Amino acid sequence: MSNGFLPESKFGQNFLIDEDIIGNIIDLCGIEEGDKVLEIGPGLGSLSVFLSDKTSDLTLIEIDKRLASFLEADDKISAAVISEDFLKLKDYGASDIDVVVSNLPYYVMTDIMKKLFAECVNARKMVFMVEKDALARILAPVGTKQYGPLAVFCSLYGDTKVEFDVPRNCFVPAPNTTSSVISLTKDDLILPDGFVKFINRCFAQRRKKLVNNVKEVSGILAQFGLDPQVRAEQIEPHTFYELYNAIIGASV
Repeated sequence: MSNGFLPESKFGQNFLIDEDIIGNIIDLCGIEEGDKVLEIGPGLGSLSVFLSDKTSDLTLIEIDKRLASFLEADDKISAAVISEDFLKLKDYGASDIDVVVSNLPYYVMTDIMKKLFAECVNARKMVFMVEKDALARILAPVGTKQYGPLAVFCSLYGDTKVEFDVPRNCFVPAPNTTSSVISLTKDDLILPDGFVKFINRCFAQRRKKLVNNVKEVSGILAQFGLDPQVRAEQIEPHTFYELYNAIIGASV
């Protein structure tokens, strides 16, 4: 129990309590004056207190209504608090967000990251805490079993860097695994509308040929030097980007 709250296992709650780790995460965010900052799953606000010192435009999205009320009542935190499931949320000013930070529960990590890549297209920085075991999927090179949509999106977003590990004893309650903090720094590429859904289709049945998953590519694979038998796991991230733009261009 922390601050009188029993963590809810259904929400994957583990509250970060280590002040050094908190400070390091805040520094990684690189918040500048006037930045619009989004924190997903703030919990008891261990990061939120310091984020609200860095920006006057902070939005907290907390699925647990008990914690959302706690955050709203905390006079050390100046933020707009939205008590909703982020995965169902539609109106949160996504295109205006500059920085995203979140401690991502493993069971929703991929879905949350996909939603952020699809909607927060102008965010220049994202900082996530994830289970260390998830790094294999985030950093997976093309042609490996772990390579999939998450690796494609992270690669196209920009520079993905593993910053440091976070031991179990830095949380209450202690999770079963070690966590890692990663930072993603955006380059100039912006993922077009519909790209996330396109990649999900490409990997829907990963052992099948790409043309079986996405019939629209059948006439353009040769333009990119790709074999008609190619599978999604054999295609580089930037080639996916070019394929999608070619499909969109052909349909206009």
